[in-house]
Amino acid sequence: MASRAPYVVPALKKHTATVIMAHGLGDSGAGWMALAQNWRRRGMFDEVKFVFPNAPSIPITVNMGMSMPGWYDISSLGSDLRSQDEPGITRSREYFNNLIKEELDSGIVSSRIVLGGFSQGGAMSVFTGLTTDKKLGGVFGLSCYLLLSDRIKSFIPEQWANQNTPFFLAHGEDDDIVKYQYGQQSAEKLKELGLSDVEFNTYSNLGHSADPTEINDLEKFFVKVIPPENSQSAGL
Repeated sequence: MASRAPYVVPALKKHTATVIMAHGLGDSGAGWMALAQNWRRRGMFDEVKFVFPNAPSIPITVNMGMSMPGWYDISSLGSDLRSQDEPGITRSREYFNNLIKEELDSGIVSSRIVLGGFSQGGAMSVFTGLTTDKKLGGVFGLSCYLLLSDRIKSFIPEQWANQNTPFFLAHGEDDDIVKYQYGQQSAEKLKELGLSDVEFNTYSNLGHSADPTEINDLEKFFVKVIPPENSQSAGL
């Protein structure tokens, strides 16, 4: 059940912030590295280290039990909460928290760490961001949904570290894998739980994928939550 080591795109300048971005079912961290490489070519986020973790290969019920990279098992593509893999979800949450701890141990402050991902990776990131005791700089989820939404409150610590942390959610209207309504309902649930900063972005003619407009919006989110430290100090 062990994961391969994450792929890492190191900071070009002094490392002051980290983005951890998790892939979806059946993918790998390599599938999203082009994002960081694109930003590098454009001279953006030079102080940011990008971490692209790799999920372990596990049996996936909807895949006829065959093994593939996944953060948790999926027994159906519907919205039946009773069929969600709570042990797998909590096991992956521990792994995500360990990734956060590694960045803290390297000297990065938690408010300069952003956690997010696509589909399963986005769902795990939102779940971890809600329930971790570390104050993050931001959380994002692309084409995803809120895991264990019927009992999520029981996982949130009494001292809720990320109640005021910005959450960025994005979803294509034509998503036939994770229905648009699941993303929309998840954003509403986050607000009902008491999160103060939830952004939900809708993209027409977009299926279970990402497009340039969405990535541009994600880029703006990064600029907001982990601005270059020299720009922060310039305003003092």
